[in-house]
Amino acid sequence: MTTKALIIPAAGVGSRMQKNTPKPFLQLENCTILEQTIRCFLPLDGLQQIFVATSESFLEKAESILGKMLPPQINGRCLVGGKTRQESIYNALQKVSETDLVIVHDAVRPFVKLQHIQKCCDTAEEYGGAVLGVPAKDTIKRIDDQQQIKETPSRKFLWQTQTPQIFQKALLVQAYNQAIQDDFVGTDDASLVERLGATVKMVKGDRSNFKITYPLDLQLAKLLIKKDG
Repeated sequence: MTTKALIIPAAGVGSRMQKNTPKPFLQLENCTILEQTIRCFLPLDGLQQIFVATSESFLEKAESILGKMLPPQINGRCLVGGKTRQESIYNALQKVSETDLVIVHDAVRPFVKLQHIQKCCDTAEEYGGAVLGVPAKDTIKRIDDQQQIKETPSRKFLWQTQTPQIFQKALLVQAYNQAIQDDFVGTDDASLVERLGATVKMVKGDRSNFKITYPLDLQLAKLLIKKDG
């Protein structure tokens, strides 16, 4: 069985949500967003480790959540995240013990489907890396710093990247070490691995795996919880 470790960055302040509580710890119906997100991964075969990187002020809350949710076969650990998402993931990655695959998933994507997680794992096991995503549905424009449109790329080759982003552990460690050496900051984990020239495959997910970023997203998430509950 392929062994897996899950890293959940949950240290973001979430100023766009216009709330004092970090987004992962906002309530949906009867649980926090973080709890709902963790629940998506618990049935995953081979999952042995879960790490939650959060702010120091919410460390105790995160530990309480892991303590009540995790079965005995899954080791859980909470740690203080860094100043950036990349730093938080690197901090957690250093704590991951021996495993085949490392899964990185946003704390505020609480509706990812198990079959999509598994397909992403299978693809990463075969090729080295895989990310979940959906084809871009809107026309994308590239602009300059004067807001002038410079290019309209073909949507045929444009995908909106989601998480999980899953990699063979040695490959992800190499990518993060190289990024630190080069002082490179990427927008996601795949961008770090891509710099190595390694293969990262896109796996088609669906649009229910949205990221809770704005107040409207939170309202939609609460409606989905009520509908499914």
